Amino acid sequence: MKASPGASSWIVAGVRHELLTRALPALRHDMAAPLSVIRMSLLLLRHRAAAATADDGAWEQQFQSISEQVDALANGVRSLRDWELAASDEGITRSALVQRCTSLMRAAYELHGIRLNVNEALASGNPDEPRFPEGAALRYMVLGALGYLHDNTQRLGAISVEPDGPEGLRFVASPGDSVSADPGPMAGELRAPRKLAIDAVAFQALADGLGYEVTVDGATVRLSLRPR
Repeated sequence: MKASPGASSWIVAGVRHELLTRALPALRHDMAAPLSVIRMSLLLLRHRAAAATADDGAWEQQFQSISEQVDALANGVRSLRDWELAASDEGITRSALVQRCTSLMRAAYELHGIRLNVNEALASGNPDEPRFPEGAALRYMVLGALGYLHDNTQRLGAISVEPDGPEGLRFVASPGDSVSADPGPMAGELRAPRKLAIDAVAFQALADGLGYEVTVDGATVRLSLRPR
């Protein structure tokens, strides 16, 4: 039985929530890191003010460092808007899309011995690249493709992301020995929580709901970046 339009919209919302939940640890870390630097810089300023021995150059350098971290924090907060489907944006290039999504998931995947390999053309980018509309929807689609292969590939060792024609992406899962790496002190902050598996039905519902064409063939997913 085919789900009603209302039921389908709830399925899409659930998949989007799951994907955002997986990306949140990296988003949180991106915003927490500047705060740590700001706190340390302010502590140093207090010591220098108490000692009153710092020259003007040292003060200026410290203030510049704090200013840069405040800007980074502000950019991190503004980036949360990138996940709102209703927000208008200027679109996104294919390489920037891939770089952003893989950077969000790389630490979480590597904790489990899974590599994310990005094609050189996508990793380097091109200033003349075309921009694709609906950047927020495309982020969910790329994370959905990564999540689908992650959740449905036995003994996953790597996922490669490659161009597929001028307006598409191809994701290829490769087997390997997926083992948890040494977690270290940052594991709790970077590990992406997984509550619901992104199966074929969920991934297709996401694509239909957001209006994109996807093709799943075994361990390969193809995604067109142009809305249908």
